[in-house]
Amino acid sequence: MNRRLLRNRLAVLAFLVILGAAATAFLAPHLPLGDPDAVDTPNRLHPPLTAGHWLGTDEFGRDLLARLIWGARVSLLAGVATAGAAMLIGVVLGIVGGYYSGWTETVVMRLTDILMAFPYILLAIAIVAGLGPGLRNAMIAITIVGFPIYTRLVRGIVLSVREREFVEAARALGSPDRFILVRHIVPQLLSPVIVAFSLDVGAKILATAGLSFLGLGSQPPTADWGSMLATGRQFVILSPHVVMLPGLAIFVIVLALNLVGDALRDLLDPRTYSR
Repeated sequence: MNRRLLRNRLAVLAFLVILGAAATAFLAPHLPLGDPDAVDTPNRLHPPLTAGHWLGTDEFGRDLLARLIWGARVSLLAGVATAGAAMLIGVVLGIVGGYYSGWTETVVMRLTDILMAFPYILLAIAIVAGLGPGLRNAMIAITIVGFPIYTRLVRGIVLSVREREFVEAARALGSPDRFILVRHIVPQLLSPVIVAFSLDVGAKILATAGLSFLGLGSQPPTADWGSMLATGRQFVILSPHVVMLPGLAIFVIVLALNLVGDALRDLLDPRTYSR
């Protein structure tokens, strides 16, 4: 009980961190921040707590606090949008591939198997290389390589539910497939899909930051945590704060998302109450 209470406290703290980061990013245009892209070369690489720059400046003299907050808008939006798009595609294909047998199931599952056969990040890099660098193309690539996870999860649940008594009864009464899917199948998917989504947002933020770090995501001078890591890595000895701050931001947000996802899994899984 004590361990579970401690875990819940961590989840509440993590949720507050996510809420605070999202609110700060949303209100960035209205906060008293400087231009995140304004270059001030004479004031480059100032350490934190410098007058006028609470977190210091980067190699171009740009305010790191402003860039971190504006970068949160890009990173959080990219993570939520790509996870949401991957979830939508994956859930639809999983339902279709699980409920309908024959060639429909074969096509859906072979497509899923092909995408999952390649390393996640390498396939995303290959797709972005074909589409061209840019945040939008990086999000498309991450969505494409991310939806098979949801497809496999949803298909497995649908396969187990479609043979249960209440589904067979609805089918025997002449209920159309659309009614059965909406009334009996989809409600069974809500808990596992919500948990998977909450855990997947952090993974998508990491993937987006990774592509930006490689120069395939958001392009300069756009503030993005991954691109900030890429440009700041050459100053890691001289001015470590330039690379440590965006790295710490990614670490804290992804850890908080994982803690919240783990708490949701315990909350929505009835088996945990019997332990």
